[in-house]
Amino acid sequence: MPARSSSRAANRSRSTEAPSRRSRPVVIPGSGAQADDSNFDRLVYERVRLGMMSALAVREELTFSELKALFNVSDGNLSAHARKLEEARYVTCTKSFDGRRPKSVYRLTAAGRAALNRYLDHVEAVIKATRGR
Repeated sequence: MPARSSSRAANRSRSTEAPSRRSRPVVIPGSGAQADDSNFDRLVYERVRLGMMSALAVREELTFSELKALFNVSDGNLSAHARKLEEARYVTCTKSFDGRRPKSVYRLTAAGRAALNRYLDHVEAVIKATRGR
């Protein structure tokens, strides 16, 4: 039994490793066209994270409460996504108090803006390849 337990642990550790960042061509079905996915950042791709970065690209800053209301997510869900973006240094978070209430303010960093632009460029390339332009 101990061998089985250790193999489970090995499988778990493998499943939590970061995905490969190798460049792979994205083939557009039916068109034969390809788009290089080297600029495709999977961290940005997730709906809430993409939404947070997009909202922060057009607003200088947003509070935790504003982001939560904007995306209709739970505190824990938003916090987890925000933490991922902070760890990647795509957003910064400044914590303070407004009276006796905690206040977290998020801002997009230069690295975050660059990552968002790379993601948008990739999506535009896929759209163009799909439409044959």
